[in-house]
Amino acid sequence: MIDMAPFFYIPHIPQTASIELDADTSHHIAQVLRMKVGEALHITDGLGNKVTGILQVVSKKACCLLAEQRTSTPWRGRRVHLAIAPVKNNSRFEWFIEKATELGVCSIQPVITERTEKQHLRIDRLRQVSIAAMLQSQQVWLPVLHEPTPIASLIRTWETDQLQRYIAHCIESEKKSIADLRLLEEAGMLIGPEGDFTAKEIQAALDAGFEAVQLGPTRLRTETAGVVAATCLRLQ
Repeated sequence: MIDMAPFFYIPHIPQTASIELDADTSHHIAQVLRMKVGEALHITDGLGNKVTGILQVVSKKACCLLAEQRTSTPWRGRRVHLAIAPVKNNSRFEWFIEKATELGVCSIQPVITERTEKQHLRIDRLRQVSIAAMLQSQQVWLPVLHEPTPIASLIRTWETDQLQRYIAHCIESEKKSIADLRLLEEAGMLIGPEGDFTAKEIQAALDAGFEAVQLGPTRLRTETAGVVAATCLRLQ
């Protein structure tokens, strides 16, 4: 059935009836999936657009798709922005990227804090993880994955944006439960590194209008906190 057809990511989908696919996608279609002429597949640009079509040409170097249906899906639900400090373990941070994408967050911003030990990321690799998760979950919106930025810059940027701003930290203080938040259409959560934010960083965020929240009764790993935040903000 056509709903079971494979999903592929094409950053720029031409408006032509016949669409030539790139070499990597063509190789996967021909050599990995062993697809044949006449079989159906979907492509998306990660910006809400999807094309369903039939393979006209199958070659490991260049496959060609005949577009049969084009749809444009508007963003659905709350726009959730996650700003999170990278963790030392690459696989754990990739796991977070994968799950945040599956949950349908709008953007992911790696943040460099005073206690962030890993400051250099392979954004290209993380973007591929995100693309794979988008396709696996059959979505047509890809989260915007930003380059790492210092926490002070993030605070200033979010201060000028029209979104609800929250910070999750471990220092004992007055906090709202994430389950009790009254959320609007756009919300952002700032999540700290292994070892947490410094008191100065927390105060800077609070001074800029962030609200402190508690994600649960236990102390969470950074990547776990990110998934909990994404789940609550998206589904609440």
